[in-house]
Amino acid sequence: MKLSLQRRLRVGLAAVAATALGALTLSTPAVSAETYSIPTAPAKVAVSQAVGGLRVNWTGVDGAPDVTHYIVSAGQGSCPVIVGANSRSVLMPTLSTKSVTVQVQAVNEYGISAAAKTAAVTPISYSTKHKSVQILQLSDFHGQLEPNSSFGAALLAANFKADRSAVAGTFTVSSGDNIGAAPPISSQFAEVPTIEGMNLMGFDVSGFGNHEHDRNLTHLRQMIRKSDFTWVASNYSTLKGLDAGNGKRAKTYTVIERDGVKVGFIGINTSQTVEQVMPGNLDFTYAGKKGTVTITDNAPGIDRAVAAAKAAGAHVVVALIHEGWNTNQDGKAVGPLIDYAKSLKGVDVVLGAHSHQTYSSVHNGKLTAMVRNAGAQYNRLQVCVNTETGKVVGSSNELITTANASVKTPDATTAAMVTRFKSSLNAKMDVKVGQVQVSTPIAGTPPVQRSGEHVFGNWSADVVRAKYGTDFALMNGGGIRSTFPATTYVPGDKSIKRPTAGNAEGPWDVLLGDVYTIHPFGNVFSTIEVTGTQIWAAMENGVSRYPTDGRWPHVSGMKFTVDVSKPVGSRIVSLVDLKGNPIPKDGTKFTLALTDFVAKGGDGYNMFDISKLNVRDLDAEVLVEALKADAAAGKVTQMKLDGRTTVIGK
Repeated sequence: MKLSLQRRLRVGLAAVAATALGALTLSTPAVSAETYSIPTAPAKVAVSQAVGGLRVNWTGVDGAPDVTHYIVSAGQGSCPVIVGANSRSVLMPTLSTKSVTVQVQAVNEYGISAAAKTAAVTPISYSTKHKSVQILQLSDFHGQLEPNSSFGAALLAANFKADRSAVAGTFTVSSGDNIGAAPPISSQFAEVPTIEGMNLMGFDVSGFGNHEHDRNLTHLRQMIRKSDFTWVASNYSTLKGLDAGNGKRAKTYTVIERDGVKVGFIGINTSQTVEQVMPGNLDFTYAGKKGTVTITDNAPGIDRAVAAAKAAGAHVVVALIHEGWNTNQDGKAVGPLIDYAKSLKGVDVVLGAHSHQTYSSVHNGKLTAMVRNAGAQYNRLQVCVNTETGKVVGSSNELITTANASVKTPDATTAAMVTRFKSSLNAKMDVKVGQVQVSTPIAGTPPVQRSGEHVFGNWSADVVRAKYGTDFALMNGGGIRSTFPATTYVPGDKSIKRPTAGNAEGPWDVLLGDVYTIHPFGNVFSTIEVTGTQIWAAMENGVSRYPTDGRWPHVSGMKFTVDVSKPVGSRIVSLVDLKGNPIPKDGTKFTLALTDFVAKGGDGYNMFDISKLNVRDLDAEVLVEALKADAAAGKVTQMKLDGRTTVIGK
């Protein structure tokens, strides 16, 4: 499958920034008009006993968009069945004679309805040819080991353990971005705590996300070596750079058997990874020869991995895809995850990531689902297979949050691991460096730091331009990874003044840990000589994937107006300096402050001549210096919007 560039640009495929959970709300997918919605639950569900299962009947429902499927299931350990939109009756196989509560859900492009449930019923017999497995899936964990409006590693471990005890054939998987863009509790220890946490949580398989490549392949091999689970990548040109030795290496697929069912897993990472990581991070040396990993959305490697998994005996094939659902638009679900689900062949379940959203539906008979980031929730799927035919008859999904999780007590062993790293971290990071008057936002629909002017973006760009005395400064929205002060950094010192729900009055204390949380990548602020033509090209690139992409520009020394209704490449309709003078689109020379990531081509900023780049200071250190300077002068640091960015045509 090849997704066209035009399609990619239209739906905005890059990841939404790592959302600070304090600003996150859990919701069903957004709709674009009142006439479209997830369907209502079916009515008049009836169940009767039958040989080998239960006969389930229901009254259909209308939907806009149209209902495409119905899912009939009975909770954990059951044998779900997916049928078409015209079905009103089905035999749901039962796997024991234990009493069950049957439920029926309607499905359309926008999602899956609430469940219409029956009273408990006891089957008179059960099927010997059907078996069910359970898949526990999350993605974009980003090292969120601590509970912060999320599970945290210890509570996830406890719930995963309980889920495994309920269903023998359970598999725990991730669709990537386990590490990278992580809070200091992971990033300050080279991401080792997250891998240890995943081992304790009992993960079996993980795909790669773009943030697994935030550091070079040498580091990633170290992560693979420490992992007790298998990493899969089916759309990489080579896996030689991911051979960690001692039998630890990434695979194009893996097959695991539990409770008599073999499940195959393939992994698909976003092909945009090359734009979203530092140049050189995909380079490697293997057996004395240099090479580069290329990541493509072409089908051949993916098809080969699916075929190989089936040849190895897989009854079920699960695709772990680091691509996401983006929005519901005019009756259609939009995003590369949906494109994959509709086109992949030989795959039974599609589990997405990357856009940090909640989504669940059925496409071409395949259950397709993803969850929010940072361990806020996980999917709990039941997948039923006919072992005689080797065919999947259906899948169902439950979205598990901290509110409906069955276990409320964290796992002690995992909690002790987190505490061990947390104690070391607080000793280093609970250092007060200043105060701010406001708590800066993050995320939203669309994400505020990726779709318009942002207070932290303004302030950080101003700080860098002032420090180096450049004409302009440019910061990418994807570099802003949390609120500020950071809701994902929890001080050990409880006397630190932090924002709380319903309390908007600052000033708030800022710690070293806050700065390293909002800027976790270790990028280096730099300066470069540019032309007016290059500035225009940079700004057009920055607004090209409005409203969800990390390349969105936050600027200093200039003001711009973008018309997002115009074609990509001609969206900037005004670009002026602070005196209102137009910035010429010609060879006029200017100086620009930016990160080395952006200067070297990150997020598609490939218009600069890096031979003119001067690499200066670590980004976090520059921001800490500015905060300390205000504090030494007895000032609370002010951050504000001032109209330097205007978005029209929305």
